[in-house]
Amino acid sequence: MPELPEVETVARDLRGLVVGARITDVRVSWSKTLRSQDEGAFADAVVGRAIVGTSRRAKLVVLDLDGGLDANEQPLPDDGAAITIHLKMTGQLFVVREAQPEDPYVRLVLAFADGRELRFRDIRKFGRVGVAWRDPATGDLRGELGGAKTFKGFGPEPLDPGFTARAFARRIRTRRGRLKSILLDQSFIAGVGNIYADESLWAARLHPLRSAQSLRRGDAARLYRESTRILHEAVLRRGSSIDDYTAPEGDGEMQERLQVYQRAGEPCRRCGRPIRRIVLGGRSTHFCSWCQRLPKPEQAANATILKGMEPKPGQRFVAEDGSEIRRGPRWTEIGGSDGALGVPTGSTRRASGTARRSPGAGRIGRAEQTRRAAATRRAAARASQRATD
Repeated sequence: MPELPEVETVARDLRGLVVGARITDVRVSWSKTLRSQDEGAFADAVVGRAIVGTSRRAKLVVLDLDGGLDANEQPLPDDGAAITIHLKMTGQLFVVREAQPEDPYVRLVLAFADGRELRFRDIRKFGRVGVAWRDPATGDLRGELGGAKTFKGFGPEPLDPGFTARAFARRIRTRRGRLKSILLDQSFIAGVGNIYADESLWAARLHPLRSAQSLRRGDAARLYRESTRILHEAVLRRGSSIDDYTAPEGDGEMQERLQVYQRAGEPCRRCGRPIRRIVLGGRSTHFCSWCQRLPKPEQAANATILKGMEPKPGQRFVAEDGSEIRRGPRWTEIGGSDGALGVPTGSTRRASGTARRSPGAGRIGRAEQTRRAAATRRAAARASQRATD
């Protein structure tokens, strides 16, 4: 799912494309794309209004609207209305000429007075679009058309200049639970997801299963420093185009700089030992068990989760010629029983090659094919929704 850097990139790309555009029509081909599931109410709320700004809140793209025009085409008072767009897993936004053919994965279209359209494309149909209003005193989003969400649960923005290391440490001291789960909690901080939680914890040398209560002096400051550094870099690099994420003006490149995410079995770039993968709360979690030590008092409580760790400690991998592969295979290369291919889930999709597990388990491979398939999907999406000048 696109996280803070990816959503920020989309919002910035849209700024030069849609600010000043006035909405003249709405078309919805999948009613559940709308939070309210009421196309008429949504159209009434946005048609006639112009987009005056684009921004991000947590993992939402926000399109701020003016008050619209009256019957004499005079400006109406600004009531703080804004369109909110949650991309979820496969949501994509493109600005095109209205004459451009519409592919079957376009779920919602905002038509503009200048003959262009903003199209929301979403293969998996998980994305959601709604209308909210900004609080006139604070500027925060509040309410939503249909009453589906109030936005009160979002925590502070990690890249907000006012969110300091001291504020971060103060918040984390009040939390109980594992560090990875806390970072994913949008009420703790907004916008961080699976990719950047793993990267931040590796950079800060903190185990994802470690409890917040066990942090020593300086640990919280280091986690704050590394997480904000990584998020800033990811924004500059336009996010990580790993699966279907692409922005109106193209893919990101942060995936080439990731240190642990989707690198299970590859050598840690600090110590050379294999990156491990576990499943925590249904999420793939990647870490180095040497650089990110789990305190001994917490190992027993996490034994069940660690039992499912891949690759196993001490596990050896050999190539077809019998030579040892010191790095071990990537997670998608790890073979199952009866020669089954590795599990193509949320793990690395970058590597290729043929090797086998020692002793005698099955073939591995196809990670490169998976990576290329994702790149092909993104290219096809951009080609089918050719952006305007």
